[in-house]
Amino acid sequence: MKFVCAVLSIVLSFFPSAISAQRSVSLPNLELIRTEPFILEPGISFAASSSGTTAVQLPQRSTSDRIRIEQNIREAESIIAARYIDPKKIDGPTLTKSAIVSMLHTLDPHSNFFDSAEWRDLLNEQKSGYEGIGMSFSGYSANGVVDTYVISTFDSTPARRAGLRFGDKIVSVNGAPTAGKSAEAVGEMIRGSVGSTVRLQVERSSTGRIENIEPRRGIVPQPSIPDYYIIRDNVGYIDLSEGFNYTTNAEFTKALQELHRSGMTSLIIDLRGNGGGIVDQAIKVAEKFLPAGSLILSERGRTSADSREWRSNNPTPETLPLVVLVDENTASASEIVAGALQDSDRALIVGSKTFGKGLVQSVIDLPDRSGMTLTAARYYTPTGRSIQRDYSEIGRYEYFSHQKQAEAIGRPIFESHTITNRTLLGGDGIAPDEPVEADVLTQTQADLLAPIFFFVRDRIAGQADSQINNRKADDTSKRTRLTRSDLEVDDELFGKFAKWTMGQNFPGVNSEILDREMSFIKLQLRYELALSEYGSVTASQVLKDADRVVETGISALPKAESLARLADRKRKERSSSGNGAIFGIR
Repeated sequence: MKFVCAVLSIVLSFFPSAISAQRSVSLPNLELIRTEPFILEPGISFAASSSGTTAVQLPQRSTSDRIRIEQNIREAESIIAARYIDPKKIDGPTLTKSAIVSMLHTLDPHSNFFDSAEWRDLLNEQKSGYEGIGMSFSGYSANGVVDTYVISTFDSTPARRAGLRFGDKIVSVNGAPTAGKSAEAVGEMIRGSVGSTVRLQVERSSTGRIENIEPRRGIVPQPSIPDYYIIRDNVGYIDLSEGFNYTTNAEFTKALQELHRSGMTSLIIDLRGNGGGIVDQAIKVAEKFLPAGSLILSERGRTSADSREWRSNNPTPETLPLVVLVDENTASASEIVAGALQDSDRALIVGSKTFGKGLVQSVIDLPDRSGMTLTAARYYTPTGRSIQRDYSEIGRYEYFSHQKQAEAIGRPIFESHTITNRTLLGGDGIAPDEPVEADVLTQTQADLLAPIFFFVRDRIAGQADSQINNRKADDTSKRTRLTRSDLEVDDELFGKFAKWTMGQNFPGVNSEILDREMSFIKLQLRYELALSEYGSVTASQVLKDADRVVETGISALPKAESLARLADRKRKERSSSGNGAIFGIR
């Protein structure tokens, strides 16, 4: 294989494919853009945070070395083809890919090889759209059989134009039955290229009739900021959960402007579940809150081209109190934002410890439309911390799933201090200033999800034509803010649910459980009702209003304001004394 390539330096979100813990599977996670978001000439390096490109001379092996490597691979494949017990399992391209992947995985968890289809998916994670029909769906079990149901559709998409709506059951895709298949498997069946059609057979929730529809796949917008609104008493909330793509900075700027016009006096940025993305966009988000000259990120690599610093160029940064929400799936570029704001004492970090990815990959585009990610540098927060967890003594699955706690790199010998003398540790993600664990769904509560969904589905049957979901649900140009009185679930509606559920004989559900889980049931009933009427984006507000991590973040805003003021005073004191040092490291 001749490695003539293009290189993109970027901090990527890298989590292996896994079944989501959430019950709702959104197609943006299943249908990805298949057109490359950028085109680079071979041998050119594109730095995601710089203004230009520079030629890169990649080190080349000698001709004899390359021939020997190719001969070894061909010989191994030849022996396998001739002697392996089951010749039907032998596939040359798969064996070659496995060999390259295994080689890269011996280096670190984030260096990897991708075939052409996987490469398209990876590149297009950085786009603010995807190829598909524009709906989210979930799998629910009734009578022991899992079926797939539409949860919501998105504005101006093929799914919306085809009339798909909350509660419709997908019976088959292109003639293949979906009963018993997981939502992920159905998503794979629906995937396809722009302009092609997919034949869906659906059972309408409103009538029970079976209908055939053929939506034509198109480009579905997928903003990195699904929603923003005033969440409480002039507190702005920005949901920055969908990664950092090419439009993140523009989206964030718009959100700030609209929230200011709505009377925002303090802000919460939610980075939970944000797996990363483009460095440049993360830098620009952090820069909005840091004064000109402030260090945001340092990168140290093998060569001078991989070693650089990013500083703020903002002469008029935002000064409002700021809290950032994080969890263990906050990774990579999102950790850059959280780390820069924490190290500068500009924000309080609330939630649980972040993933701990401080490695930077070169994204290498190979001639056969496959690609490679190769770790080229480590990045450091403004106080000099590497937040990368150790991966040398645990397997990849344990590393990515946090099944086993990785030891901190440098923790015994490295600590840093902010200008207000707060101690920060390196080598193990970003520890929150205000730790609070998110609510965990119990098995009993999980057993209640299907009854809640089917009750709401039955309740709105025959009303679908009047549902807002058909006209403007999840239309980001017409944002809806639910108040606490909207779609309120009172004791009367809960009683109807309890009576209906006990007549359905759902496994693991009885009257005692219904009484004990009344608060949870009322919350989920309101969420499902919001899904049916407004779509998934607006419905998520129901859960955010009851989210204890969000509540802790709101409570922490006065402390965040005091910290930022103290840090600003300390900087002015050091500046007037001629001491330009802001951070202390020991």
